[in-house]
Amino acid sequence: MPTQVKASHILVPNINKAMELMQKVNNGESFAALAKQHSTCPSGKNGGDLGFFRRGQMVKPFEDAAFKAEKGEVVGPVQTQFGYHLIQVTDTK
Repeated sequence: MPTQVKASHILVPNINKAMELMQKVNNGESFAALAKQHSTCPSGKNGGDLGFFRRGQMVKPFEDAAFKAEKGEVVGPVQTQFGYHLIQVTDTK
């Protein structure tokens, strides 16, 4: 079975907002709470949880960042056609 990553994300429309939220995450604020409050993705209401996915299911820049991150790590901002993402890898299998 191919490797899968479980991740949450926060999607925002611009780099400045993404950097502001990354600072808050780095200062210990809850990733899930920030996702609920700020993410423009429907997954925001679930704390940004996207569940498990394998390669080929997400847009390439997002997927590349998620698969390079360690479990528990928050990476980003990652730009895609949807906006800017902060990605938290919560599990792998």
